[in-house]
Amino acid sequence: MDWLPFVSDLGFPAVITFFLLHRVENKLDDLIITIQSLK
Repeated sequence: MDWLPFVSDLGFPAVITFFLLHRVENKLDDLIITIQSLK
């Protein structure tokens, strides 16, 4: 995926926000799976 068009269209802060939200979402999914396996 090429990030440069997104940076120029949306702006740097918006791209960083989407990137961090994506990372947090993946970590939350892993955490949910881990918690469910403890039950």
